[in-house]
Amino acid sequence: MMDNRCTGLDPLHLLHILQALWTKKKIHELPEEARRGFASLSDPLEGLLVMLENSHDWRKGKAQSLAHYIIDQFSNWIKEDARVQQQSLLKRATLQVRVFSLLTEVPANMLDHLISLYEVDKTDPSSQLALVNDLCVKGKYKEAVLLSIKLNLQPQLDMEEVCIPLLLEDKVNLVEAYVADYPGLQHCLLQLLDSWCHPAVNIGDIQRRYGRLSHLRWNKLNRKALSKLVFRLMELYDIDPVFCPNAVNHRYLASIKYLLYKRFLEKTMSEENWSEHIEALVGENPQLQGQFVSLLARYTDVDTVASWALRLSMPQEKLSYHVAVRLKELEKVNLIGLKSSCAEESLEERERKRKFYYQLPIPTECIHFLDHLDQLKSCAVRVLQGGGVVGIDMEWRPTFGVLTNTRVSVIQIAMKDCVYLLDLPQLVKQSESECRRAELTHFIQTLFTDQTITKLGYATAGDLRTLSTAYPMLKDVVQFTAGVLDLLNVHKELQRVPVRRRDKKRAVDVLVSGEDDATSGSGQQEKGLSLLVQCVLGKPLDKTEQLSNWEKRPLRLQQIIYAAADAYCLLDVYDALQQDPQHFGLSCRLEEFLMLKMEKRGREKKPKRKKSSPSIPSKTIQPTPRKISLFPPMSPSEFSVVCDNMLQGLGRYLRCLGVDVKILENEDDHKVAAEIARKENRFILTCGLPYQTLRSQVGENRCLSLNCSEKAKDQAVTVLKHFNVRVTPKDIFSRCQVCNGDEYLKLSVQEMVQAVRSNAGSERAECPDPPTAVRGVSGTNQTKVSSQREAGKSLGQTGSCSYNPSCHWAESSQLNMKTLRFTSGAILQVKAIPPGILDKVDMFYCCTSCGKVFWEGSHFSRVVSQFQEVLHITDDTTFYHL
Repeated sequence: MMDNRCTGLDPLHLLHILQALWTKKKIHELPEEARRGFASLSDPLEGLLVMLENSHDWRKGKAQSLAHYIIDQFSNWIKEDARVQQQSLLKRATLQVRVFSLLTEVPANMLDHLISLYEVDKTDPSSQLALVNDLCVKGKYKEAVLLSIKLNLQPQLDMEEVCIPLLLEDKVNLVEAYVADYPGLQHCLLQLLDSWCHPAVNIGDIQRRYGRLSHLRWNKLNRKALSKLVFRLMELYDIDPVFCPNAVNHRYLASIKYLLYKRFLEKTMSEENWSEHIEALVGENPQLQGQFVSLLARYTDVDTVASWALRLSMPQEKLSYHVAVRLKELEKVNLIGLKSSCAEESLEERERKRKFYYQLPIPTECIHFLDHLDQLKSCAVRVLQGGGVVGIDMEWRPTFGVLTNTRVSVIQIAMKDCVYLLDLPQLVKQSESECRRAELTHFIQTLFTDQTITKLGYATAGDLRTLSTAYPMLKDVVQFTAGVLDLLNVHKELQRVPVRRRDKKRAVDVLVSGEDDATSGSGQQEKGLSLLVQCVLGKPLDKTEQLSNWEKRPLRLQQIIYAAADAYCLLDVYDALQQDPQHFGLSCRLEEFLMLKMEKRGREKKPKRKKSSPSIPSKTIQPTPRKISLFPPMSPSEFSVVCDNMLQGLGRYLRCLGVDVKILENEDDHKVAAEIARKENRFILTCGLPYQTLRSQVGENRCLSLNCSEKAKDQAVTVLKHFNVRVTPKDIFSRCQVCNGDEYLKLSVQEMVQAVRSNAGSERAECPDPPTAVRGVSGTNQTKVSSQREAGKSLGQTGSCSYNPSCHWAESSQLNMKTLRFTSGAILQVKAIPPGILDKVDMFYCCTSCGKVFWEGSHFSRVVSQFQEVLHITDDTTFYHL
């Protein structure tokens, strides 16, 4: 048989043939033509290299390019011919130098083929390392990491030089892949990041070290972000926290600050409760002790600071001068006890709580603490009776962000005449044997699955999830529930309607929500179960002991009373709502919220309403009116806010909907939000601890606290509903999500091509070949561009300018087409325009504030679908196909 490779087909000629088929979409002819061409090459491996070196479509970032198709077909073809493999093997060594230069340019999806075909992994390791180091010098860290992973070079490279720039570019996934198979590198990475969390480290020094890389995101270099990253990686790689003491101390310090806030500003923690947590957090850590005493001095007097310094046995040389002097004076007159317990609650304080808070209506003698399995039998006899109603709650030690796992410490079961408190850790410990374990699991299983026992709870799904996670032996027990009435769902129903509530003096209309005047005796706004109890029973719960150390034994009397009241109040709320549901605005009876059918508890589901039965008359549930807003209707252009640095994602969503949003940077202090709000008359959006402080600085109803655990989209819906902001389709994308600017300049495709060519001309040395779209504007390729644009229209791209948002339109004179600079100083970002867009889009919209370029696409319809519940659409509304 004649060897058809004797013809010596030119690789460039073969490339032109394949390009023609690719352009004409004759994909079915490509495999046969490619294989025939490969066999005709005098040296297939060198010919493939020539074709790849002259193939430019893979440089445009396309996921599927002709070059990728060629190398894929070549890899399959050469595997079928052992003779070709043997002949090509001799020339691989001479081609590897050229392959090295190609490896620094090709996309990641072509690396495996090139490395395998040319056996790059078998070359001299020093050459491989030189190639990766050269990429790092050029700032191509992503390419360096991908290549080093393919060649298994990680142990021989400087992990810090390769990985840290990627972390600063927020490409953590690449760093994780880099160290994934090397525990030693994982430890080195964590220890390096942890060292940056030390208070003595100057972040500015790190910035100056990488200052040559101007594109890095310096906002990642702050201790809060670093500590968060360290904890995530510790959990990912299962590394003992002892190896990262600085990040752990930073997290502990944040918890200490939170406890100081709760005790001295919010005043929602008792002295005993607070002291227990502080001692547990600070322990014998000298660094944390010093930081705690310094922070404590900002909140209280010198005597209290000196007392804590003595309690923690701190050396006097570590204290400030005034604290050390006062400590000596108090020691001389013996006014401080070393480990003195906190003073008991005064009679005046107890009377105040009786006046302002819900009180447990049964005596303390009726509260039974069960810490032995034998005691469980007498409890089961009463609790597991069919037809009964019980209130159930659970308590666990708060983690304050330090501990990763929580476990339920106490389960409260309330009946009309008594409350049982189950010491769950002790009961589980006693059920190590199979026989004793069955006693505990049978009790809990019967309790939660018997539909004849009505279980009252509040956010019951979360309690059960924590219970099953902490105790694997109970995981299967709580998979199914029946007969559960979650009062959280009732509370949500109440929040949708105005309720008429009568007190002894006058009748008032109260909106049962977090925005009403429901405040406790300490002036704190109530929420959750406490708010529900206040709205139904007239007084909120005393939550002072909520954040107690529920793991410590024995429990204090205040803890026992709080735990019992937390479960018993459910019975009182149930009775009040059951007697007169219409009085509280309920359009149905409580039985409608009862889950009688067993439901698998995988992810949390919405409660199913009970179907009508002969004993309960069927009642049509009328739609409840929308919650009344305290604000008059306003458009997004009339609404301006400042977002705390914890809500940056929310800020970008609101900008997308046309709201004027200023977003704090990571390093900004929370008080900056108050300064901006006062100066520019903006509302503040925040979450967590800063809310109370910020609200006091800007006045009532000028600050809104959001749930940090919610997605940014859901937070945006909450904001729009709360402030009564009416969004229309014309408001969408009327502001730049990047810089908040509301002025755009329209550029036609011809003008944008001119701008791209102008930019390409200034950088011709680096990029001699302009994009296809630029070349196709004039000459014989004009027809090709027009046909491609028409094809783009048929695929859903708009062919005419239909985008007309409620924004300001700039004059063309504001952009210098030669320098591509706006009068604002911003540079038109033509480099960010993906290849091929100029062939499909007729009009571009350029932000005059930052130079960002936008065009019509499918994102508009996605935003409309995301915000349908708050989007105001009228008959004359025009939809824009973006």
